[in-house]
Amino acid sequence: MWVFGYGSLVWRPGFDEAERVPGFVRGFTRRFWQASTDHRGVPDYPGRVVTLLDDDPDAITWGVASRVRDERVDAVLADLDYREKGGYARHHTTVHTADGGTIDDVLVYVAGPTNPCFVGEEPIDVIADRVVRAVGPSGPNTEYVLRLADALRDMGVQDPHVFALDRAVRARLAER
Repeated sequence: MWVFGYGSLVWRPGFDEAERVPGFVRGFTRRFWQASTDHRGVPDYPGRVVTLLDDDPDAITWGVASRVRDERVDAVLADLDYREKGGYARHHTTVHTADGGTIDDVLVYVAGPTNPCFVGEEPIDVIADRVVRAVGPSGPNTEYVLRLADALRDMGVQDPHVFALDRAVRARLAER
């Protein structure tokens, strides 16, 4: 089984990967439009995490495809279902690898606009203001944003939305 990570799974998979391959999915954009009440925020003050929107057939979103060891599939699925419980649903997609290949039938968790935690579009400054104040059981929301941006830079990936939020969050942290 393969899993595509485009958020925290990029920098913190949470399971022992049998193989890890940089790659992208077509037709999706990554946006910080999902509220997190269970990991990077709390119900009274939700943080923001990423989801994928299938709003642009020409878009590509880079991340990491991770192969799960056969003997760990059930345990990893249970862990991921718990981790992604805040509005995310299982989908399957094709991942295009950095070396020009493809991996078919890859599991990806997507939180669509009909889920109760979907916030939708907000200005970067509004998202950044929330991120710098939100903390949840998995830690500060700032960690999620900064580590994702750093991981994407390390991969040589350009993501204007993530990098704009990263700049805004870093600016707010520098003002403290």
